[in-house]
Amino acid sequence: MSSLSCLRNPAGYHILSYGTLIGSTLFQSFINGIVAFRVLPRAQFSTLQKNIFPIYFALQTIAPLCMIATYPAGWRALVSGSTSAASASSHRLPFYLISTLFLTGAVNFLFIGPATTQVMQERKKQETRDGKKSYDKGPHSSEMEALNRKFGMLHGVSSLVNLVGIMGMVWYAFVLGEGLDVVV
Repeated sequence: MSSLSCLRNPAGYHILSYGTLIGSTLFQSFINGIVAFRVLPRAQFSTLQKNIFPIYFALQTIAPLCMIATYPAGWRALVSGSTSAASASSHRLPFYLISTLFLTGAVNFLFIGPATTQVMQERKKQETRDGKKSYDKGPHSSEMEALNRKFGMLHGVSSLVNLVGIMGMVWYAFVLGEGLDVVV
């Protein structure tokens, strides 16, 4: 294959889509979020996360769609499990994994992320009414306690959904690895 003809092969774009997905997910989950929480004042951290998460969750939703579109055997083979019985089983697992990656991103993007942002806005308003930050030592008003519980629950669910996505991404790395031809 000539050096430029490889640009027509969807496999390269598939790997780029997957690499972007897992790289950004691991970076945001284990580096960016943790470092930002440690070094930024709470208000700036909140503003940063409020602006990063919609982009991050959109990327987690779009990248699996790009992976489907660029699946090396073709998206029809991926979605249908292929036409032959022998290759059907080899394409079902990638389809389920990529679908899981899409669903975890979409759930955070469309539901959990916006709900969390809404609770953050409600907490901000309650802070003004209470004259006290949501993260200050108690006691808090019953309204703030309820908002803090709701925020904690949403944050936990989002983290769990993200963890399921990460496990799917790691599993998919090994599925991709099975398809590589080793040149010695």
